Parts: sequence; C-alpha cells; structure tokens
Amino acid sequence: MIMKKNIIYFCIILIMSSCSQDFIDLIPTESVTVDVMYKTDKDFLDALGGVYTTIRAQYQDFYVFGDLRADDSEMEFKKSNVQTYSDAFTLNSNDNLVNNAWQRYYQAIFRINTLLEKIEDLDVATIPNKNRYIGEARFLRALAYFDLVRIFGAVPAITRPVSVPDSYQIPREPVNNIYNDIIIPDFQAAESALLASYSGSDVGRPTIGAAKALLGRVYLTSKDFQRAESKLMEITSMGYVLVDDYNALFDYSNKRHSEYIYNIEYEQGVNGGSRFTNQFAPNSEAFGRFYGIIGSRDEFNNPSFELMALFEDHDTRKEITVGIYGGFYDDDSVFIALPGSTNQKYTKKYLISEPAQYDSRADWKVVRYADVLLMLAEAMNENGKTAEAIPYLNMIRKRAGVSEYPTTMSKSETFDAIELERRLELSFEGYRWFDLVRWGKAFEVMKDQGMAEFMTLFPIPLTQVQLINDPAILPQNPGY
Repeated sequence: MIMKKNIIYFCIILIMSSCSQDFIDLIPTESVTVDVMYKTDKDFLDALGGVYTTIRAQYQDFYVFGDLRADDSEMEFKKSNVQTYSDAFTLNSNDNLVNNAWQRYYQAIFRINTLLEKIEDLDVATIPNKNRYIGEARFLRALAYFDLVRIFGAVPAITRPVSVPDSYQIPREPVNNIYNDIIIPDFQAAESALLASYSGSDVGRPTIGAAKALLGRVYLTSKDFQRAESKLMEITSMGYVLVDDYNALFDYSNKRHSEYIYNIEYEQGVNGGSRFTNQFAPNSEAFGRFYGIIGSRDEFNNPSFELMALFEDHDTRKEITVGIYGGFYDDDSVFIALPGSTNQKYTKKYLISEPAQYDSRADWKVVRYADVLLMLAEAMNENGKTAEAIPYLNMIRKRAGVSEYPTTMSKSETFDAIELERRLELSFEGYRWFDLVRWGKAFEVMKDQGMAEFMTLFPIPLTQVQLINDPAILPQNPGY
C-alpha cells in the first residue's frame, strides 16, 4: 500500500521528471487518489515515511558535495565517475549527481507540501499526532531547502502542491527570500511543535534540539551572528554532553549517545542500509575480511595529505579520521600493508561489519553537539566575545586529548583555531566545503585544484533547464 501511495508523487510534479515530459503524464490508473490517502493518523505517518526514504537516498551522496569538493578529501585514484568529477571541478550539468539531488529534494518537498495541505483542516481528535507531524514535515522541508540553496543557490520556492502546468512557471527565488520565507520559519515552527525526545519506534525522529541546532546553523550561514549565538546557546542547557571517547561516536551499536542530536539513520536489511562502509574503504580483501566488509570497496573519499598532517600524534581523533597510511593493524598489532593497486589513505569513521554489500548501519551525522559548540564559539567570536568563546572551543580540544588554547587569543587567531578544529573534529561528515563557501574562502583554498570562481555553486541539472527552456524562469548558474 505504501508503495502504491508513493507512485503518485513521482508522476505529478515537474521537478520529478528525469528527462522528458512524457514521464510526468504516466499516472497509474490503478493508484489510489491523494484524497483517499490522507484519512487516518497512520496515513500521515506513512506519508512522512516516504519523505524520510527520499532524504535517506539523497544523503547517500552528500559526501560528494560536502567533502570531496573541498581540500580535506580527495579521490586518490581518479576514475570516470561523479566522485572524481566533483573532486576535480569537472562536474557538468548533465551528471547524475546534480540531477538526482534536484529530483530527490523536490520529491521530498512535494510530499511534504501535500501532507501539510491535507492535514491543515483536520482535527487532533482524528489525527492525534497532528502537531508533531506538522513539525516533522516543516523540519524536513527546511532541511531540504537549506541543502538546495547551499548546493544550487537560487531555486524554485514551492510550498504548496502545484499542477504540472503551474510548475513550469515557478522561477528561481533569491536565496535570501528562501531563507526568510521558508527555511527560518519552517525550523521555527518545528522547534515549537517537535518533542524533546522520543521512545520506542519513534526514536530518531527530529527533536526540539535538532530544530534549534539547524536553525543556529542557518543563522550562522546567513551571517546573523547575534541570533546564531542566542539559538545555539539554548542548546547548551538541554542536556547534551560530549561523549568521553571520540571513537565511540562511530560505534554504530550505540547510535544515540549523549552527543547525538540528529542523524540520517540507516538500518541493515531490505535496502535500508547505507553505502558509506563500502564506498570509503580500500579495495583490499584483507582489509575487508578484518573489518567484515562484504563485496567491493569503492575507494572514494580519501583523506588528503594536508589533512593528515594537521593532526598532532596524540590527538585521539587522528586514527579514526584518517586511518593508518598504507595499511592497518590487526588484532595482534601486526601491520597489514594495502596492495599498491588500491588507495593508501582512508577514513575509519564509517567502518562497521555488514551482512551484505552496501548494507551498513553507518549513519550520516547531520548535527552533533560538538558542531554546536564550535558554531557557538564562532558566533560569539564574531560578536566580539572572543574570551567567552574560547572555553567552548577548548571543550573540543580537551576531549581530543590535546593542549587547550589560551584565552588571550585575538579574534583572528580564534577564528583560525575554530577553522582548524572544525577540520579535525568534523572531517568526512559533510561540513568542509560548505564552511569554505560561507567563509568566502572556497576559491582561495581550491583554485590550485581546478576550481573557477563561479564554482561555489553546482550546476542546475541540464534536464531541468531543457525542460523549462526559458532562462527567465530557470536560468543555468553562471559559468556552466
């Protein structure tokens, strides 16, 4: 039934088309209508499940945008794939990476808009979880639009179900308008409607803390440092605590620890697992046997030598973040060298035994408490509260087992320290590229790697540009 419900969504909205209008018109005559679908509390719960499925699919590729595009990650072995193209700044508008991202985000947005329209006039006696479902839907819509504007810039702003003809006329909306009219109000609404915690099968849904954390990130990205500081400070009194052992963050047998705020979660079985474990591991049979990795290792997302050199030897974050160059140690502390034909650099943040290929329990961390502390330190530093910001930065240093920063650092020195700690703490979690862009440093850092100045944004998918065929409505990003 859920599958039949979901078929409709693929066939209504313009943005969901892959390369021709014919696909839009193929609405299965046997499918139930939208009105029949939204009657009970469970109907809305199932509809949200469809949104989560789409978001999970998109976040399988998020590292290609957030990590490989920047300087801490690279493709050690160049191949004819989107990972290499993104890393080398040769990605074009016809590559599946950008087309899939566009389609998945707008598929999720269409489902959310339909849910919000259908639930609006229903009574809580009929839909007991009405307010929570609205909060979840608006949280996920804000997240989708936040990703869209960071990847593509101005995009069509769609906040209600639209017909195919109407969708042809919706132009790209300025980024500031999307922040002010959709992203910020949606996260604020989610903050008011979501719960502080969940139990049973609902554990893992977005919480008040998740909405506050991402709203703080939005404010920081839009350089509203006063509101960023205020919002992020609220989270420090909500009970979140850094885990003692940094390595425990990547033990997926305990996904929801004291530092957990919000993950894109994956579970093994029936296409529910993630691909990260296979994708980021060296293509070595011995490596696969030792870590329990089934099937191929794809050799993607390798640490750069520059990142590896930034870690102090006794930094507890080092080994799990950048692995051991050229091999690994087995249980008897014997060094096993990797074959020369595979990548010699790898991250261990997503290594976990899996029962089948591309079926890992490794999650994608959207936001965790360490990120909140680093964002808070950054906002406070920008607000002229440098001495007050440094203790939050030092909480991260202390956990890593390295010396703390002096509280006498200048504002510029503190900013440099925050940038360094974000690299050491958050590498391979999708942050670095978006940090460089929001700081205005992307071209300065990446120009020697093939980046042109216009490449702070990715290209609008060629299929969408051709489908609209009107540069007044959907122009391509400059330079592509």
